[in-house]
Amino acid sequence: MKFTSTHLKTSPLLLRTVSMVLLTVLSTGFSVAHAATPSSSSKAAAAAPSAASAPLPAGVVAKVNDVTITQDQLDQAVRASGTADTPQLRANLKNQLIARELFRQVAQKAHYDTHADVQAAVEQAKTLAMTQAYLRDNVKPAPVTDEQIKAQYDAIVATLGDNEFRPSVIILDDADSAQKVLDQIKKGGDFAQLAKQYSKGPSAAQGGALNWISFKLPLQEGHTQNWPLPVADALTKLPEGGVSAAPIVVDGKYYLLRLEQKRPTQIPQLDTIKEVLRRQLQQVAVEKATTQVVIDLMKSAHIQE
Repeated sequence: MKFTSTHLKTSPLLLRTVSMVLLTVLSTGFSVAHAATPSSSSKAAAAAPSAASAPLPAGVVAKVNDVTITQDQLDQAVRASGTADTPQLRANLKNQLIARELFRQVAQKAHYDTHADVQAAVEQAKTLAMTQAYLRDNVKPAPVTDEQIKAQYDAIVATLGDNEFRPSVIILDDADSAQKVLDQIKKGGDFAQLAKQYSKGPSAAQGGALNWISFKLPLQEGHTQNWPLPVADALTKLPEGGVSAAPIVVDGKYYLLRLEQKRPTQIPQLDTIKEVLRRQLQQVAVEKATTQVVIDLMKSAHIQE
């Protein structure tokens, strides 16, 4: 592909930007949204090229071999970047769009659009776009009412007890490991550090720390905020700063508990969590409506498994 003064005025800085985008394409796949990180390409963007002949038409920020890059494309890239809209960001992203168009043109000229993997990717993208458009048009979730929000709030409050607990937990896979860690705790080992080092639980990176939780007493199976009943029972019996005397075994997992703090249950006012509850109920409504669409489609479909 040849470039002349009637096409684009190139510079070493733009070439550096193009080279960096090429490396991105080869390693992770191109994404304009990720092209705005401060780097040498950002410096290249600051010296972005300009048309060498007639001024660009309104709404066009660049032309690559007579293919236009529009202001709308650049605006979309800025929004997708998720960062502050600055002149430097726009210059950088414009250079990235130019680089992408360069790659597209040379790839099309070499008939990469006929490659099987490219055609498969195009078909996947087409299928996804069609499916999303169909669902947007056909999934009609019922609106969430204030009465439903109040009912959900009351149902949650009804599951809470007089006190709430802030626990930390270490979860281990076998009895020997659990006993060894417990022995270290009894010798004065730091619970949080041991959790980071040994725990297999999802809160290991936070030193085993969990959010406040409350249970209505006496405890009943199925009413323990998704905690295993033996673990919830052990937690409610610990004093502040206390650690479970022995590992608590549930479904082959070994739990070590520490009660960090205990206090009277703090129940937020409805108005402070109303929108959170609304979003939760809207998600449930979407899932319910989507399920109904699937059921209706299956009624008229022939499915063999």
